[in-house]
Amino acid sequence: MGSMEKPEYAEILIRLAKKDLSVREKLLKENQMGGGYHPEMEQIHRKNAESLRNIIKDIGFPGISKVGEEANEAAWLIVQHSISEPEFMMAFYGLMKENEMDINKKHLAYLYDRIQYFQGKPQRFGTQMNADGSIYPVINSENLNTLRLQYDLPPISQDDLGRIATIEEIERIENENPDYVLWRNSVGWK
Repeated sequence: MGSMEKPEYAEILIRLAKKDLSVREKLLKENQMGGGYHPEMEQIHRKNAESLRNIIKDIGFPGISKVGEEANEAAWLIVQHSISEPEFMMAFYGLMKENEMDINKKHLAYLYDRIQYFQGKPQRFGTQMNADGSIYPVINSENLNTLRLQYDLPPISQDDLGRIATIEEIERIENENPDYVLWRNSVGWK
């Protein structure tokens, strides 16, 4: 695991992320991931978020220097998947900004976009997709690849850039999935 201050917490974070991914894989194999947020997946995500909150209370932000790169990535994955807890996602984003020198920068980009997506706002880095696999609307597609490179994200092809829906289409995109909008509003995103 390399040199780190809190290896015992690193092990916990990695175990939680692996559990998340194994349940996801199982549900995908059983063809149960379509049609909304699966209750078993949501339960894992909420438990993991609670565990991460407790870790943050114990040691502060789980940056790379404290828990190592793999566990820091695990913490980010836990937050990225805690979609039923908007306040937690936003608070963790704030912690990431405060600890920007102790994280993987692309995680900051992904979490920023994820929060924007769930708020029904345009994203900045082009990391979030629509249900059809196209890129969710972005604030500025002209400078998108320059910005992505600054955050260690690969460039997006010109074809894909040309297919990004406009900001004005967000309402139409959301109206294509009324169950998602109801769920999102019920957990406090809007």
